[in-house]
Amino acid sequence: MPPDRPSMFHDGHRELQDRYDGRRLADALETYRRLDQFGPDEVALIEGAEFFFLATAHGRSVDCSFKGGAPGFVSVTGPTTLEWTDTDGNSQYRSLGNILKSPRAGLLFIRFGPEAQRLRVNGNCTLAEVETPLGPKLRVTLEADEIFPNCPRYIPDLAGGAPSPYLPDETGMGKKPWWKDLEPLRDALPENDPHRD
Repeated sequence: MPPDRPSMFHDGHRELQDRYDGRRLADALETYRRLDQFGPDEVALIEGAEFFFLATAHGRSVDCSFKGGAPGFVSVTGPTTLEWTDTDGNSQYRSLGNILKSPRAGLLFIRFGPEAQRLRVNGNCTLAEVETPLGPKLRVTLEADEIFPNCPRYIPDLAGGAPSPYLPDETGMGKKPWWKDLEPLRDALPENDPHRD
């Protein structure tokens, strides 16, 4: 991890990582999987998405929202920047109201199916009013400081009607995900990981 970039983990994360022997793996994942900017795979996932999940919070108000649209409704506008324009909704403005008061937000992009993919994008948002054919709407711009492709192993094949092949069986064991064999990660697995060699 570059020395000028803050860690993704706070003391609550660290407390549990230490309790359950996860710190080595968490550090290895942060070092080898966290991205400094969007690459071609991330741009393709984001700009091809028909939906994403948006998490926001301010004080007691916590919200996880589904945001949907035609592919391209979210645009990657810079190495670490993406944006989308809010659409007609129920006028509660739960997500955008939280962003107005607390700019931190987390986005989760998922592609279902045999080529499953999952991407977490966390950062600070700004709002700007823009004119649309339906009148003024709010455009959300997110400047990402955490871009993290995440293991898609439990994502089901919704179109094919098949569950994830990685789901644990009755013994609690599931198929080994490919990333657990990557050299910088395999030695960092917790001692009690069932896939540890």
